[in-house]
Amino acid sequence: MAHIIVVGNEKGGSGKSTTSMHVATALARMGHRVGGLDLDVRQRSFGRYLENRVAYCARQGIDLPMPVMVQPGEGPDPLTPALEQLEHQCDFILLDCPGSHTRLSQMAHALADTLITPLNDSFVDFDLLARLSPEGEVLGPSIYAEMVWNARQIRAQAGAGAIDWLVLRNRLGTQQMHNKRKVGGALASLSRRIGFRVAPGFSERVIFRELFPRGLTLLDLKDVGVDTLSMSHIAARQELRDLIAELNLPGVTVGF
Repeated sequence: MAHIIVVGNEKGGSGKSTTSMHVATALARMGHRVGGLDLDVRQRSFGRYLENRVAYCARQGIDLPMPVMVQPGEGPDPLTPALEQLEHQCDFILLDCPGSHTRLSQMAHALADTLITPLNDSFVDFDLLARLSPEGEVLGPSIYAEMVWNARQIRAQAGAGAIDWLVLRNRLGTQQMHNKRKVGGALASLSRRIGFRVAPGFSERVIFRELFPRGLTLLDLKDVGVDTLSMSHIAARQELRDLIAELNLPGVTVGF
């Protein structure tokens, strides 16, 4: 059976689609068979990213590794038909969830072997995980954290394995600011209470906005004629390498 990776966060603008695209194509580049599902039927950022990639490859006459993309089905269980298309031909299936609470997102979280939650590194986005007092004290889990807890309960009742939950601190500042330290301390404390791991994600970089229209990722630059990488590009590739290693996916050895 394929290992299911879910990228979920109920707040928009956290970098879910960038994370989904880079994880999926990195795994494909390492020789793994990867499937993809965009569950945000309104915005479809992940789906459009892949469509841009297909169009760019066709225009340039090149072949770049990419996941096999399918669409959710119809009816009361739209995920099962799509997953059945992919599970026997893929090692990994990546599900990109919408930035809102939907039934599709709930179903996806209950299927997750690995859950990635990108989070902008601020207390505004920390609210996704927990309710805070004005003094910064954790009052209790958020609605999203409770949904993950319910997904874990559903998996336990079904005899499925545990969810490995990784929270990514995206858009980390380059300096050791006071707020950055406070957010890091609060995340470390909360991680022990509700059961997730914390890892650095992607810094804020112009390159990500430039890559989207062509459907490219950091790992494609040399294939499309960029022979000399800037220090920012090299640092961004290292962030991706660290993320893939931190995911600790079965059968994956970082090779880029």
